[in-house]
Amino acid sequence: MLRNRTQWTTPVIAVLALLAAVLFAVQDARAAKSEVFTGLEKGVAVGGYDPVAYFSDGKPVKGSQSIALEYKGATWRFSSEANRSKFESDPGKYAPQYGGYCAWAVSRGYTAKGDPRAWTVVDGKLYLNYNLDVRSTWEKNIPGNIAKANSNWPEVLKK
Repeated sequence: MLRNRTQWTTPVIAVLALLAAVLFAVQDARAAKSEVFTGLEKGVAVGGYDPVAYFSDGKPVKGSQSIALEYKGATWRFSSEANRSKFESDPGKYAPQYGGYCAWAVSRGYTAKGDPRAWTVVDGKLYLNYNLDVRSTWEKNIPGNIAKANSNWPEVLKK
């Protein structure tokens, strides 16, 4: 016996609409980038460099795999237990701005890798750039670039 078209159309449309919503949600989740850049070493922030060392040593220092902690879905490495403790007590003070993505790129509305060797500390905050050439360009107008990047962050992760 054939059913009336309206008897099965409504449930089928509802199921298809639900499937479409789930697929779009999954696609949006995949499209969004991680809040912390870990592209130089899978799952590791700042390419494995100690974020506290930029402030205490004034230079990039490789962290140790044995002195690490998890923060914002990434592994952070440190060159000493003291640096790990400092970071753990105030990660916002030491973590690079914009999750370690290139500050110049974020100021322009997109993301790019941040190179731990192309760094700058400005007003007590760590910024990474794509490379030394990009850092030179970024440094020509640091206050303006920071203002632009701040206005783009974190929405730029959705692009």
